[in-house]
Amino acid sequence: MDKYKGRVNWAEEVRRFIEGTLRRLEAETNFELILKRLETAAWNVPAGFSTSSVREDRDSS
Repeated sequence: MDKYKGRVNWAEEVRRFIEGTLRRLEAETNFELILKRLETAAWNVPAGFSTSSVREDRDSS
């Protein structure tokens, strides 16, 4: 490291690496949280909704 001391700002490189790692870990945590929320979400669609939506779309053209 001493060999490249004048060419590389090691403190900045380490700081960037740590910040990047933290961003990645936060993103993974947020992604896992979103997946858990989606898994527990109520995905109820009223009976006949799909049929009426398709008919409405088909008849409008």
